[in-house]
Parts: sequence; structure tokens; C-alpha cells
Amino acid sequence: MEGRNLYTYAFLKKPNILLNLPNGFVTQVLLIDGIELSAIVETGISLEQFQNNDEQLIQMVLCHDRVLRELFQQITVLPLRFGTYFDSTQNLLEHLELHTKEYQNKLEKINNKAEYNLKLIPRNLEEPEKPFNGVGKDYFLAKKQRYETQKKFVIAQSDEKSKLIDLIKQIYQSSVIIQHAEEETQIYILVNHEDKDLLLEKLCVWQKACPRWNLILGEGLPPYHFI
Repeated sequence: MEGRNLYTYAFLKKPNILLNLPNGFVTQVLLIDGIELSAIVETGISLEQFQNNDEQLIQMVLCHDRVLRELFQQITVLPLRFGTYFDSTQNLLEHLELHTKEYQNKLEKINNKAEYNLKLIPRNLEEPEKPFNGVGKDYFLAKKQRYETQKKFVIAQSDEKSKLIDLIKQIYQSSVIIQHAEEETQIYILVNHEDKDLLLEKLCVWQKACPRWNLILGEGLPPYHFI
């Protein structure tokens, strides 16, 4: 493999079990063992050949994610960013040796854990079943009441989210990452595999405490956000 690009998916502790290596984008991925760490690589591909082909580039991104998920079902892996290359086996092994302690610490942090994405999607205030069709003073009074109701709803909604985030941070402490967007908030939680059922139980409690939000929990994934 010397002199060939090694597209690299992940690092991992040198496995003591036989892994079921998945197919990559072109061919089956390979395991390259160093002294204490190993790497999952694929030969024969280069992102340069896809630069002008958006469809193939998207397929390559999806392949990268699929390979990591298949490996994650078998062993703890340190996911690498899409597009990570080494130009030779020697350079890859030298890199692993140079960063052994750093990668071992990261692998220890995420060992036997999965990342769950909890989405908080705001609900809208329900509209009155029968819109008010009055005129004059009654119309403006109804409009004012509707405005006040909407204002209280938004305040209560914001309060629900703040309390939920504080609670999750207390429970999971450093294993939480919050990302706010205009329409939704995403909370990434690092959870031990054996605590999945407990997380699902908590989700039911959280949803009841946040009636102005839809809470959607994703499946357990490799801990992309915690490395």
C-alpha cells in the first residue's frame, strides 16, 4: 500500500477480536495495525476525482457515515472527519505512534458510549376553533387578548426549554453539547450503552414537563461531537 492514498475512516485500539469489516465506497475497508492503535482505511479513492461531481461526493459522505456506524456496532472507534487521508502506510503508522496517548485518552472517554441527539422543536399556540369576526372595540379587545396569550405562551415555552437544558446538564454534566438554531434546539448527550433504557424513561418525563415542545430522540450514533 506504500505510495497510495489511504482514505482513513477511524482510529481504534488494536482489536483483540475479529472485526467484520464493511464495504467502503470502492472496495472493502482494511485494518492497519500499529503498535497499540489501528486504523480503518480504504485504498483506491480520492476526493479530487469527485470535486466536480456533487452526486458522487454526497454518496461518499453517506458511505463514510455508514462505515463508521457499522464499525461502531462492533467496537469503540474514534471517528475521523470526512476527507482524512494519509499518503502512505508509513506516514499513517508514524502518526498513530506520535499521537498514541492523545487518541487513547479520547477512546477511553467514549468507550462503551453512544451519542444521542435530542431535538427540541417548538409547538405553535393553537388557534381558536372559531375566529372572532367582531368589529370595533370588541375586535380590538379580542386581538389584544390573543396577543397577550401568545406572549405568555412564548415566555412559558422559553422557560420550559431553559429548565430542561439545565436539568440535562445536571444529569449528564460534561457529556452534553447544546446547539441552538432558529427553529429548533439540538442537544447531544453521551450515554453509556447500558443506560439507553433509562434515557428513554427520562425522555417521557421531559416531554410531560415540556408540553410546548416536541422532543425527538435519535438513535445511538458514534460520538462525533465528543472527540
